[in-house]
Amino acid sequence: MSNKLLKAVAFGEVLYDIFGNEKKIGGAPLNVALRMKALGAETNMISCVGNDENGDSIITEITNLGLQTDTILKSDDFPTGLVHVTLDESKSATYEILYPSAWDKIVLNEEARDLVVNSDVLIYGSLVCRDEVSRQALEELLNTHTYKVFDVNLRKPHYSYELLLELMQFANFIKFNDEELTEISAALDSPYTSLEENMNFICSLTNATAICVTRGKDGALLLWDKHLYENKGYTVKVEDTVGAGDSFLGALVTSLLTDKEPQEALNFACATGALVAGSSGANPEISTIDIQNLIHKN
Repeated sequence: MSNKLLKAVAFGEVLYDIFGNEKKIGGAPLNVALRMKALGAETNMISCVGNDENGDSIITEITNLGLQTDTILKSDDFPTGLVHVTLDESKSATYEILYPSAWDKIVLNEEARDLVVNSDVLIYGSLVCRDEVSRQALEELLNTHTYKVFDVNLRKPHYSYELLLELMQFANFIKFNDEELTEISAALDSPYTSLEENMNFICSLTNATAICVTRGKDGALLLWDKHLYENKGYTVKVEDTVGAGDSFLGALVTSLLTDKEPQEALNFACATGALVAGSSGANPEISTIDIQNLIHKN
């Protein structure tokens, strides 16, 4: 795909992360889409916001960041999504995700369907399936032939292992963090304990040909074309971890699907995620030069 513009569509939650008295746009699929846009992909978002002040301001912010918003619908019946974020002493985040929100009620129009059919990659997560309305919309899109990237992104109590296995069956590429991989593998009766063994175990249960696992400050693993690649992480002073994994995924998918070598793509993604963790909020502005400088510094 290196000779043409990568066309990506993200499906799922668009919302405001609330940090005390401050709010910042977020939602894992949106964060991935915004990072891919910043790295040169043509990106669109399928979601829903409320017909309210928060919804209007989210649309304005996203538009100003260059993302297409024609397939972000407005609901008169449900409010724009809000998530209350709490940071612990290590700057790791926990989330209170309000329900119901407009993104729980995503319905598809013909524009959204056509967008996915004509895209190179569809990014989706598990959280959006907590409501049957959005889940049905996603299931329809998963039956297209587009390359599919599943960002597991577990948020208790909004998932079941049966649902996760179903969503993994549709994916070409699955992204976990290390705790998610361990939890899900155990629930699916894996006899293994190492990350590498469980990555191969998940491949054996699904149609996925690529799996990546993030390990926080210790970098990430990538299983790509039956080869395992590793990055041991980049050192930054952590501001907060919100959105770091999303930007990692956006950078990794963009790099791999524009034909970068897997190790180069993994290094680039890990540096991107580290720089996001070293900044405030899920979508800080980060230049390619900043990313390359961090790689070379380490």
